[in-house]
Amino acid sequence: MVTIPEYYEGKHVLITGATGFMGKVLLEKLLRSCPGVRAAYVLVRPKAGQAPDARVADMINCRLFDKLREEQPNFAEKIVAVNSDLTQPDMDLSKEDQETLTSCINIVFHCAATIRFNEPLKDAMQLNVLATQKMVRLAQRIKHLEVFIHVSTAYANCDRELIEEVVYQPPVDYRKLIDTLEWMDDKLVSLMTPKLLGERPNTYTYTKALAEYLVQQECGNLNVAIVRPSIVGASWKEPFPGWIDNFNGPSGIFIAAGKGILRTMRASNNAVADLVPVDVVINTTLAAAWYSGSQKHSRPRSMMVYNCTTGGINPFHWGEVEYHVISTFKRNPLEQAFRRPNVNLTTNHLINQYWIAVSHKAPAFLYDLFLRMSGREPSEYVWYLEIRVFDAMMVLEYFTSHSWVWNTDNVTMLMNQMSTEDKKVFNFDIRQLNWAEYMENYCMGTKKYVLNEELSGLPAARKHLNKLRNIRYTFNTVLVVLIWRIFIARSQMARNIWYFVVSLCFKFLSYFRASSTMRY
Repeated sequence: MVTIPEYYEGKHVLITGATGFMGKVLLEKLLRSCPGVRAAYVLVRPKAGQAPDARVADMINCRLFDKLREEQPNFAEKIVAVNSDLTQPDMDLSKEDQETLTSCINIVFHCAATIRFNEPLKDAMQLNVLATQKMVRLAQRIKHLEVFIHVSTAYANCDRELIEEVVYQPPVDYRKLIDTLEWMDDKLVSLMTPKLLGERPNTYTYTKALAEYLVQQECGNLNVAIVRPSIVGASWKEPFPGWIDNFNGPSGIFIAAGKGILRTMRASNNAVADLVPVDVVINTTLAAAWYSGSQKHSRPRSMMVYNCTTGGINPFHWGEVEYHVISTFKRNPLEQAFRRPNVNLTTNHLINQYWIAVSHKAPAFLYDLFLRMSGREPSEYVWYLEIRVFDAMMVLEYFTSHSWVWNTDNVTMLMNQMSTEDKKVFNFDIRQLNWAEYMENYCMGTKKYVLNEELSGLPAARKHLNKLRNIRYTFNTVLVVLIWRIFIARSQMARNIWYFVVSLCFKFLSYFRASSTMRY
C-alpha cells in the first residue's frame, strides 16, 4: 500500500465544516503533512456580512496555521472557498460550482454539524440529517470520488452500554420523521421531542444516529467510512500542544473552574472522562480515508466505522480531570479570577443543587448587592457567566455521570495497516498519551489561545490569587466569630460543649507532644 502522503498526492479534497474547530484542524493537517495534495475545496456560507473568501482568509490567519505558514508560505493558494449553505436547496451551490465539484473531487470529508446539544429538533434535523442527505446525493454525482468520510459522534448510540463499530438502526424511520416535521408546527414538535429521544439525552445524539443510518441506507455504491470521536478536546501534539480556540464542551467548564466561577458539578469521580485530543481524531480521519480509498478495488464488504475514543484503552476519570484542572490553575492562575479554583463533584442531585445555591447564586447575588451599596451598577456579566456555566453543566452532566464500553477493533486494525513513518506523522495511538501532561497543556491552552492571556502576566495573577486566599481566610474568621457571638456565647449548654471540645483537643495535643518527647 502507498503511504498516506502518497495517497493524497494530486488529490482534490472537499471539506464541509472547515471553519469549525475540527474542520480547520483537518485542513491544516492535510495541507501540512500531505503537501502533494492538489486542492482543498471548502464549503463556506456568508456570515455577518463576510463573503466565504474573507471568512477563509480570517481563519487561516489564526495561530493554528503558523507552523504551516512557515513550512509552506503559499499554502493558501490550494484552498478554494466555495459559497454554500447546507440548509438551502441544492446547498445553495451555483451550477458552475456543482460542475466543478462533480468533475474534480476525489475525497469528501463531511464534518459540518450543529454542536449545540439542545438545538430544537427541527433545526438539528436540518443541520445534521438533511444536510448529510444532500452531501450524500452530491457525492453520488461526483465522477471520480474515491471515498466519502462522515464524521459522527461516539455518543450517537449512547442509549447502549456497549457500543460496537457498526451502524445501529434507530427507533424511528428518518424518512417518516422528515416528512412529519415538514407540516408539524414548532410547539407540537417540542411536545413530542422527549418521546422521540427516548433514553438519549439530547437532539444532537439523536440526529447524529439518524444521520449515520441515512448514510448507510443511501450511500449506494459509494465507498464510505464513519469516524466517531467522543469528547473532542485540545490538541495533544499538533500543530503544538494544547491548542484550542473555543469555549465549547469541557473547555468552557475548565475556564469557569480556573476563574473560580464553577464550584460544583454533577459528575461521578469514577466515571470515565472520554476526552480525545483533536489531533488524534484528525489523524484517524485522514488515515481512514487513506485506507478505504487505497483499498477501493478490494474494498471491505461492509462500511467501516471507527470509534475514536480513549476510555477502553487509556482510561481517565472525571475525578482525575478535576484534580489536574484545579492543580494546574492554582500553579498557573487565570487573570482576574473571581475566586480561588475549587470544584466539588457529586452525583447527588440535592447536594448539587445546594452547592449551586451556596457557591454560585449566593456569591453572584452578594457581589451585585455590594456593587449597588457602593453606588455602582450591578454586574450583568457575573450573572451571564453563572447562567452560561449552569447551562454547560446541565448539558454535560449526562456524559460526566455515565461510562460506556467501546469496541475499537477497527481503529487498532487501521493503525496496524500503517507504515512506521505514517504512525509517527499521523499518530493516533492514545496508549502513548500521558494524561497529566496533556491536561496541563490543555489548561494552559485555554489561557493562551482562548483567553489570550500572556504568560508574562502569571506573577500578577498569582498575587491576585493569594489576595483572594487571604480574603477567604478573613471572611471565614469573621464568620466563626459571628457564630460564636450569636449562638454559642448566649447559650450555657453550647459553651459547655465548646469548652469540652477545646479541652479534648488540648489533651490530645498534650498527649501527642509527651509521646514525641518520650520517643526521642
